[in-house]
Amino acid sequence: MPTLLFTGPGGAGTTTLAAAAAVRAARAGRRTVLVTRQDPPPGAATEPGLDVVRAEPRAELESLWAGWAAELTATVPDLALPPATSVVPVPGVGELAVLAALGRVAGDRSGAPADLVVLDAGPLETAAGLLALPGTLRWWLDQAVPTRVRVLAAVRAAAVRTGTLRRGAADLALGALPALEALLDGATLTDPARTAVWFVAPPRPGAVAGLHAATTALAVHGQRPVGVLARVLPGGGTGAWWAARATEQEAALDALAGVAPVRTVAESARAPEDADALAALLTDLPGPAGGAVVPAPERVDGGWRLTLPLPFAERSGVALTRWEDDLVVTAAGTRRSIRLDPLLRRCVVTEGSLVDAGTAAARLEVGFAADPQLWPADLLAAEGRTR
Repeated sequence: MPTLLFTGPGGAGTTTLAAAAAVRAARAGRRTVLVTRQDPPPGAATEPGLDVVRAEPRAELESLWAGWAAELTATVPDLALPPATSVVPVPGVGELAVLAALGRVAGDRSGAPADLVVLDAGPLETAAGLLALPGTLRWWLDQAVPTRVRVLAAVRAAAVRTGTLRRGAADLALGALPALEALLDGATLTDPARTAVWFVAPPRPGAVAGLHAATTALAVHGQRPVGVLARVLPGGGTGAWWAARATEQEAALDALAGVAPVRTVAESARAPEDADALAALLTDLPGPAGGAVVPAPERVDGGWRLTLPLPFAERSGVALTRWEDDLVVTAAGTRRSIRLDPLLRRCVVTEGSLVDAGTAAARLEVGFAADPQLWPADLLAAEGRTR
């Protein structure tokens, strides 16, 4: 289902504007779900047609632990495990709780499906971690449970069902994989055709640099912002301070327009007190539009070139490595392992360069050439004749 994801610097009003968008959508006749880790603003939870889902990390962890620990204790009777109320959350459980909440919304069959999900993703760093989470978990699953282990697990599961083997802790862990993989397969946060990312930011110089870094991080995972909601000064101010602040604001708005199209939202002296005040903050926002641009190899002299958009990336923050069939890209503090297509898997990386660094057009260009050890001799000879 379509998703609007809101994120911005801390204190920018992300939760408020996410709730405002959810209220507007519900009033337009769309069954809407607002997913947030915060208490929603007044009026959002009681708006007809709008369901609010709180992603509470501690409650999610305790629920997961209670079920898992009970099964493990039954499987290994002498194992002593702490109760759910004594489990200490690990870093990253907050993002996992949000992902689980989104999975429940997508899989809810109790009533009419939602027309729109509005996600309050929190600060920029948290949102970047959330977008990276499905791919990261998938990578770790592939490393920890490769194909040969999955085959053995299927054999063991069949033996357990027939009573030949007794179920153990490893079987319990492997049995949990299908549900986790289904959750990861259903994640749409990195698909621009299904999730639209909106930045919320004050028009200040410091916010521009933060959004540049966030845009690079999104690009690593195949996403891009569709717009910026800028919290601007209301009109009618006077005096030297106001004039200086307005000048700074205009310059920042021009810079923010280089990130994505800007919509302004006037600041108010008071926080919205009800759903009507929330709805008044925004006009309708466009949702996801257009599919992801899947990088494809381009034929060039001597081989192929793969181009990966990395807007605003700087050379000092970009790293590139090759691991077996994957290209591993690091930028803006985040990393992604990209599975190469069958053609490039039979090639070696010959070069990598960041073009137009620091600009909106920045891109990573990776060169490939045929690997003589992996190409049939006749194809390699034909390849040489075409150069």
